[in-house]
Amino acid sequence: MSTTSFDKFQKRKLISSYFSVTLSIALILFLLGTLAFVVINSQNLVNHIKENLVVNVYLSAAAKETEINQFQKTLAMKEYTKSVTYVSKEEAAEDLMKTLGENFVAYLGDNPLQNSIDLHLKADYVTEEQLADIAIEIKGATFVDEVAYDIPLVSLLNDNIKTISYYMLGGCGFILFISILLINSSIRLSIYSKRFIIKTMQMVGATKRFIRRPFIFNNIKLGMIGAVIAIAALTACMSFLDTKYPTIKLLSNVPMVTAIFGGIFIFGILISWLSTFFATSRYLNLRTDDLYY
Repeated sequence: MSTTSFDKFQKRKLISSYFSVTLSIALILFLLGTLAFVVINSQNLVNHIKENLVVNVYLSAAAKETEINQFQKTLAMKEYTKSVTYVSKEEAAEDLMKTLGENFVAYLGDNPLQNSIDLHLKADYVTEEQLADIAIEIKGATFVDEVAYDIPLVSLLNDNIKTISYYMLGGCGFILFISILLINSSIRLSIYSKRFIIKTMQMVGATKRFIRRPFIFNNIKLGMIGAVIAIAALTACMSFLDTKYPTIKLLSNVPMVTAIFGGIFIFGILISWLSTFFATSRYLNLRTDDLYY
């Protein structure tokens, strides 16, 4: 093989090595980014379910309109309140008639329902203990007859959320560990092909820091390119999902998207730097005879 052909072969081999490392990093970072979106949006879904739980505050017939308005404003200002809606007994009767499909008021001759306030709480306050405390506080008003909410549903919801959270945490840890191993293996393989160059530079007097520097800088650049590719692919996928399912609005949450994309970029740089550092250190510390095995 001529010198020119050998140089071309080496160049193709080098490009192939860079391409495989970059592609491996991009694919793994894309997977991690997707996982981050799933985890964060699953929490948003849980919060949405919790905040749709209704606490019904039933008011006595003797309650005056001014008292109800003032009470509603007081509730709206509480730290645990998401939203407050007043429901008159006439509105409640209309809703119930639509559900039942018959006019029960005409049958009974009177509307037995009460005026009420539908209270939606912030997700952090939807626990059995805090709901009980809130109910006691609301019952302190003299014109409140009853505070009702679905206690079994709250208990079941929180228990299931805890179980799912543990499984998701374990799954995330496992996938992160596998991802680190795969990126590390790809970079180590690319360094392995240059082990004789590393040892030759060391034998002619180059310091370990001097030898490591170009490898680290080069693989950090590959990590950055891989991160950019992963971010571009994630943006395209999220944009497609937002277009097909407008209600999910994945890209509309700018702080979340920025945090995930920033984390992908930083992780790509960090894992590339660490993997290259330890891979080059391994071959720098090997004896020349050991390089053949």
